[in-house]
Amino acid sequence: MLWEENPVIGQILGICSALAVTNLVKNTLVMCLGLIFTLVMSCFTVSLMRNVIPRRVRMIIQVLIIAAYVIFIKIVLDAFLPEISNELGPYVGLIITNCIVMGRTEGYAMANKPVDSILDGIGAGIGYSLVLLPIAMIREPLGLGTFFGMQVIPADWTKWNMMVIAPSGFFALATYIWIVRALKSGREKR
Repeated sequence: MLWEENPVIGQILGICSALAVTNLVKNTLVMCLGLIFTLVMSCFTVSLMRNVIPRRVRMIIQVLIIAAYVIFIKIVLDAFLPEISNELGPYVGLIITNCIVMGRTEGYAMANKPVDSILDGIGAGIGYSLVLLPIAMIREPLGLGTFFGMQVIPADWTKWNMMVIAPSGFFALATYIWIVRALKSGREKR
């Protein structure tokens, strides 16, 4: 289920994060946790309010709800993880416009009960994380020789500096999607 309806692999949503944060595992983990928190809380809140939100302004209300949770995340990061907050820069704020969050609040939470919406948010967030974390787990060691900031590849090994520049995130994501789809296609043929 996480692979068939994965928002990144199946619908190519949330790919800005692949470019922005997958050069370091710790940044990717924080972004994934932030997105999961935002998804769960936004879906829960929208679901609770679904019967009182006027249809013509529902998207505006959803964006305001999402923004409130993202601002909370930014405040917490600034207070407790200032280094990571600085490294992520504006990308945390971009969760507000992330199509995964908007899609789940509009496409699911507006029509379903709160508990189901929470579970949907968790599932979409885990699906997002199952794509971004493996990419970061490859990019950081190859590009910097580190994993969670700890040296894991000998210092005399030539680092692939191109692995940590932004465009490599797209190449890594494309390769990941290609591999997952090829494996899925191979299973379907059997």
